Amino acid sequence: MMMPRNAHKEAPILTINSTVIPHGDEDLGDNLLYYDYNIDHLLSLEAKGLTMEDEAYVSAFRSFEGEVYENYIYEKLLRYAANEPQIKQFIIKGPHKNRTHAQSDALSVSWKGQIIYRARHKEIGEFDGLLFTEKELYFVEMTLVKSVSNLKKRLRKKRALLEVLFPRYNVKALLVLNEGATGTSDLPPYASVWMTEPYSARHILESLSSRAPRAPMVRVQSDKIAHADELKVAAFKYYSTLTWMMRSLRGKEIVDWDFFRRSTTQRYQDIYTKVYIGYMSIEDFKILAPNISFENSGAKRAIVAIEKDHSGGYFLTYFLRHAGKKLDNVTMADGIAKAAKKDPLGITLTEMNHLDKAMDETFSLSMDQLRDIQETLRTITHK
Repeated sequence: MMMPRNAHKEAPILTINSTVIPHGDEDLGDNLLYYDYNIDHLLSLEAKGLTMEDEAYVSAFRSFEGEVYENYIYEKLLRYAANEPQIKQFIIKGPHKNRTHAQSDALSVSWKGQIIYRARHKEIGEFDGLLFTEKELYFVEMTLVKSVSNLKKRLRKKRALLEVLFPRYNVKALLVLNEGATGTSDLPPYASVWMTEPYSARHILESLSSRAPRAPMVRVQSDKIAHADELKVAAFKYYSTLTWMMRSLRGKEIVDWDFFRRSTTQRYQDIYTKVYIGYMSIEDFKILAPNISFENSGAKRAIVAIEKDHSGGYFLTYFLRHAGKKLDNVTMADGIAKAAKKDPLGITLTEMNHLDKAMDETFSLSMDQLRDIQETLRTITHK
């Protein structure tokens, strides 16, 4: 049974009750078996005799169960949308849509059946579900996490991207969670929460591993079903906007704080998760972060960016490119530097490629300038 629990009473206009989306798979047929799952690792752990008593197995099973839960809720929402007068469009994905390759600079469905937005060939946004009313656009997050306190950054990014792509809609978030999830009272006003009874995917794993015969897909027929690649979205040039942001921030002073505070700037910062403001020399960075190893490093400079934290503040973060695809993200806490390796196939590396061409010597920052920036950031908060 699904139960409504709005994080804030004034959030979405959509309402739902337990009679609309009943608990159980009975109305779904074998549809959940038609989604893509990678269960090879999970089955290999079972073959080794691992069970729910073993941490490695629990981690693998929870990941699989989260995928099934997402598909389960998507199937339920598809049926709900077909009969809900307020919903005008519901984006189709997964086995309900023929496989196609995702498009660049467009909202589309990937080969694996996920609703995504790509900048050139890099994915910058994924949505578990999208539905439209007359004036509102809801992006849906279905997750089995026990706490949603750490989802704020992800929600900000997805909302900001959709606000750019669909400027005429009021963009809101809908989180579908298992009963007992915590942190919902800390969610932003545009987010609403629906709770479900505890869910288990054990029966789905058993059906997949035994290769049991599947009943034909149950196709939902509705004129509300829409395809992502047919939606008209506003133009958004990811890398051109990145350069415009960087140059505008350094337009009048070391940082143009009036420009930084603008709502448009903050929206783009949420999309990129950071705003780049310049670079510092490797010599200065080694003074700033003496515990960071530079063994076999070819880094020529440290790129400096401003990022939002979860508590409403901002902090400086640094990027070191040691080699072509070897990139570290360095953050500072209590004067101690901590480095985290970035995905060599991720969007941040392609941003570094772009910045290498766009960021000339006029973007150099001294230690004194960085200290001034840090002091100003301590006086600024975000929602």
